[in-house]
Amino acid sequence: MSLLGRNLPQATQENGKEIRIFMPKYGNINERRNQLHEVIRLSGMNLIINDTDHPLIIKVASIQKARMQIYFIENEDFFTKKKYTLYDNHGKFCEDNDDRTIFFNRGVIEAVRKQNWSPDIIHCHGWFTALMPLLIKRAYKDNPLFNESKVIYSIYNDDFTGTLRSGFEKKVKLPGITVKDLKYYKEASYVNLTKAAIDYSDGIIIGSETIHPEIEAYLKSCNKPMLAYQGPENYADAYNALYDTVLNSK
Repeated sequence: MSLLGRNLPQATQENGKEIRIFMPKYGNINERRNQLHEVIRLSGMNLIINDTDHPLIIKVASIQKARMQIYFIENEDFFTKKKYTLYDNHGKFCEDNDDRTIFFNRGVIEAVRKQNWSPDIIHCHGWFTALMPLLIKRAYKDNPLFNESKVIYSIYNDDFTGTLRSGFEKKVKLPGITVKDLKYYKEASYVNLTKAAIDYSDGIIIGSETIHPEIEAYLKSCNKPMLAYQGPENYADAYNALYDTVLNSK
C-alpha cells in the first residue's frame, strides 16, 4: 500500500491530472529528516469528536524528484505522541483507532475545504479511510466543493480482528447522515466498515492479490465500476482508466 501510495500519485500527475496526497502524521515519521513544516493557513481549527475538541494541524513535505507535496493530518494525542501506526509497540491494535480514523477523514475534508479545491476523484486506500465515502456522499453532499466528487475505494488485505469501540456510530453521526446510513457502524468490524465504504463509493479497486473472503463475496453483488487486482507493472494505466470511467459515468 505504501509503495502504491508513493508511485500512483506520480504516475497520475504525469498522466496530466492535478493531485493532492493526504496521510496521517504518525509519530514514527521523522519531521526533521523529511523536512515537514506546518501550513499555518490550513491549521488552527478544532474537530469535535464525542463532544471533545481536538486541534487539527496540517503539515507538508515534498518529494522533490517527483515534484509532489504530501499533506499530513496531525494531532498530538492521536498521532504525534504514538511512535507507531495502527498497532502499538507490543503489537496490540490501538484502542483509540476509532477516534483516529474519524479525525483523519474529517481532517482531510477540512484541509481540502480550506484550500478551496474541488476534487473530481477522491481515491481512498484501506480501512482507515473507509469513512470517507459516507462523509462525502452524505454529510458533505450539498457542499459545492464536493457535490460532484466521485469516490473510489481500494480494498487491501489490511484486516483487523474484533471491532472498534462501542458507540462508534454516534461519533460518526453528522448532519446529513441518517440512522439508516449508520447500520454498518453499530458493530464496526473490518468487514462492516468495508461494506459501508463499498456502498457509498462510485468505483472499487482490489488492491491486494487476496482480500477478506466475505468482502470478496459481497463484491459479487456490487453493480458499479470495479477493477480487479493489477500487478506492479501495469496498475497505473489501469487505475487512470478507471478514474476516467467513473468521471464519465452518470
